[in-house]
Amino acid sequence: MTTSLLLFIVFVGITLVITFFAAKRTKTTSEFYSAGRSITGFQNGWAVAGDYMSAASFLGISGLIAFYGYDGFMYSVGWLVAYLTVLLLVAEPLRNTGKYTMADVLAFRLHNKTVRGVAAISTLSVSLFYMIAQMVGAGSLVSLLIPQFSFTTAIILVGTLMLVYVIFGGMLATTWVQIVKAVLLMSGTILLSILVLAHFHFSITEFFDAIAAVHGTIKNAAGTVIATKNFTEPGLLYNGQWGALGLISLGVALVFGTAGLPHILVRFYTVPTARAARTSVVWAMILIGTFYIMTTFLGFGAATLVGKANIGVHVTGAKAAAFIAEHPDDAVKLNEQLATSGYIVPAPNNNLAAPLLAGKLGGDLFLSFIAAVAFATILAVVAGLTIASSSAFAHDVWANIVKHGEVSKGDEVKVARIAALVIGVLAILLALALKTLNVAFLVGLAFAVAASANVPAILLTLYWKRFNTTGTIVGMLVGLVSSLVLIALSPAVMGVDAPTVAVRHLIQAKALFPLDNPAILSVPLGFLAAIVAALLTSDTAAEASFHELTVRANTGLGAEA
Repeated sequence: MTTSLLLFIVFVGITLVITFFAAKRTKTTSEFYSAGRSITGFQNGWAVAGDYMSAASFLGISGLIAFYGYDGFMYSVGWLVAYLTVLLLVAEPLRNTGKYTMADVLAFRLHNKTVRGVAAISTLSVSLFYMIAQMVGAGSLVSLLIPQFSFTTAIILVGTLMLVYVIFGGMLATTWVQIVKAVLLMSGTILLSILVLAHFHFSITEFFDAIAAVHGTIKNAAGTVIATKNFTEPGLLYNGQWGALGLISLGVALVFGTAGLPHILVRFYTVPTARAARTSVVWAMILIGTFYIMTTFLGFGAATLVGKANIGVHVTGAKAAAFIAEHPDDAVKLNEQLATSGYIVPAPNNNLAAPLLAGKLGGDLFLSFIAAVAFATILAVVAGLTIASSSAFAHDVWANIVKHGEVSKGDEVKVARIAALVIGVLAILLALALKTLNVAFLVGLAFAVAASANVPAILLTLYWKRFNTTGTIVGMLVGLVSSLVLIALSPAVMGVDAPTVAVRHLIQAKALFPLDNPAILSVPLGFLAAIVAALLTSDTAAEASFHELTVRANTGLGAEA
């Protein structure tokens, strides 16, 4: 039995024990959806951090920094700044005016079933996109680091575990899994950062001198090198005609999108008071800020100590194509196996930067620990996504639209558990079906959809008296549709791949929209559509309830205990 497998089993055992005890305390809707509002601000801060710091953060950003230097670090800035929006505009009003889901906030003023329906669709879309990307990442990571598991087995394992946490333990089990994951992630990242600095004698100057000695190249569309830059200079990732706009668009998606991510928003319903909600965000910002600073040491450490050429490999040549044809179900292990056969050229594999750095500095045991942390990261995030989406279906669609609010608490919990099962199985099937496609864009898409569809509706509902039902519905639909259409036309989805590429674009054609992330256009469209639609229509009931909403949002009077 390998060390990685043993550590994975230990972590899974701990989380199953948590779920066992949580299941005894999860009977009512409040307990299932919000852990009975029993989580303290400090605990929820750790849980929020655990929910937010996904595999895209831990593995992806480290890899981006390892391959693109300064530009990779700039990618991570938006993830941290985003929590200022949550702290200043969303956390406290959301906790005071809502109950279990994002749609509760909108429905407080806008008593219309269509509002709940559209909000539920947006929640399910964002959650599913995010979940598929996480699960494909889990399959790749686990199958690479634990030879006993194939890609398919790894995805089914992750999906099964997340369903056990949610169906049996509800929000309480999910919260404590996220807390355990956050503690492990911070511990591993701090230790790895210390080991990197120790290698450079704890001298920041020596560290950055080594970084400046690493160089990357900029290529044109034909693959010809047109410039060389060291890793402290900008331009390796965000370059060319659309480089600056691409970075700005990503920043817009992250800064606004975080305040509209369903699995982040539902975390604020788990605390007993508005003050605890604010405390949650403060602790989350401290933890997340510390983490993103340390990704600098992870990414640059991998670039200087492991080397880009050793982090990943890329398939090339006719023999590689033949291997793909013979092993269609083992595509994720393709690069690793071909590396020993000689049919490779150096190229990025973002997911391996942090684990390989751990192996370089701490040996196989530390590599196994970091791999287990990455696995825990994915499990915690997909569990949070599952409970957010199942809550949206059971509470918003089933209880309030189908049953008109006339449903027993026991029946609603039962429907939520069934919904979690269906959503989990669907996510597993989609992850398996899309495993050979480039699904990394789904994380950015989740943020773009949340920023374009959810945030305009939430902010305008909370802060604009004139806002109404029509504005909410039109704004959310325009934001949702525009972000989906633009991403479908972008280089993230469209591209012409060579036959030897193992991970392919979804649409084999030249992209029609130049940016990977559409937020720079879709977010203003969402706001504009919501404002124009509200100005063109009248809703006296929505206006009349604004003052009540304002008092409750700022004081907590009348909020659910």
